[in-house]
Amino acid sequence: MSTAQSFLLFLIVLGAAATALRFISRTTPTVPYPVLLAVGGILIGVISPSIGGLHLPPIGPDLILLAFVPGLVFEASLTLDLDELRRRVVPIGLLATVGVFLTVIVIGALAHWGLGLDWGNGFLLGAIVAATDPIAVVGLLRQLGAPRGLEAILDGESLFNDGTGVAVFSAVLGTILTGHPSLSDAGLRFVYVTGLGAAVGIAAGATGVLALRLVREAELEILTTLVVAYGAYLAADLAHGSGVVSVVTAGIVVARYGSQTGRLKGTQLQGFWSLLAFVLNAILFLMVGIALPTHRLIAVAGLALGAYVIMFVARAIPVYGLLGVVDARGSSIPWRWRHMTFWGGMRGALSVALALSVAATPQVNPQVSVIAYGMVVLSLIVQGGLLLPVADLLHLRGRAT
Repeated sequence: MSTAQSFLLFLIVLGAAATALRFISRTTPTVPYPVLLAVGGILIGVISPSIGGLHLPPIGPDLILLAFVPGLVFEASLTLDLDELRRRVVPIGLLATVGVFLTVIVIGALAHWGLGLDWGNGFLLGAIVAATDPIAVVGLLRQLGAPRGLEAILDGESLFNDGTGVAVFSAVLGTILTGHPSLSDAGLRFVYVTGLGAAVGIAAGATGVLALRLVREAELEILTTLVVAYGAYLAADLAHGSGVVSVVTAGIVVARYGSQTGRLKGTQLQGFWSLLAFVLNAILFLMVGIALPTHRLIAVAGLALGAYVIMFVARAIPVYGLLGVVDARGSSIPWRWRHMTFWGGMRGALSVALALSVAATPQVNPQVSVIAYGMVVLSLIVQGGLLLPVADLLHLRGRAT
């Protein structure tokens, strides 16, 4: 079988698996679809060597970051409830900035003291898993009719901490590669990559809005937004800024234009991005499972489990601590929302991409990428698998606060 035929077979298997798992998720709604996809991907990755002709192509960080992340982040930006986002801007801003830094520091320190990693690798592990990916959580909450404010907090935190998380990761990795890890150096790198990414995103988004004002055909609107999403990421990446921050910023600029004019709501453009996000998520969660380094993970299973517990505990500090600060300022966040925000802090494909990107870096402990991968899978299976019971326990059905 040729390489092209093998790749086509791989795509057919992915499509068939995604379709079959979608039917299963309809009959067993207690387990969210993304969680089923990840588990299905793990099974495919385990049994694929025994299937003749099915040679899975290597799944690297560039494939995830360049092909999937810009589209998913841009679609999330377009679908943000900007009015609810403004009302919840303080908790979202705290979780996506201070919360990310606290997560990296706590995981880094506990990984150093509890798992035996050196300081640099401990902080790098924290940076890899700092960003949350609550796709399954938000989807389930929408099905249950949970409060829009809670959806906005989870959605907004995830969207913005993707950018800050990747920027912190780049800063920590950059200072490790210099051979002289330094907090001040990492801080300067963070400011640079974040600021540059935001500047590129504003420019790309403004250019996209100008183009959208001129075109009226749905096909041209779709092409324009595709160029904005992937162009913003590529431009920032080539300039050594944060591509994710760039896409988030560009998406919000375009979304603001859409909310002011009403041109994007209920259009073919919105339908296209909704469909694209669904397809990208289905393929991506399957690929996350398929790429699981099973044999290497078994060898460090104890460390991965310990690291997951550390990550789970570390999540409580920004959620309960920072949201408590919000309460002190007079903007009450119900305790039920805090509990779901805590439980819903799952990790996903972005963390996998960051883990894969350092797997072959000589200055990085090779166990870090495997441990991080294990933390992501455990968060999807444990937290994702128990989402519905937790939501019911917190009485989050309906739109009541």
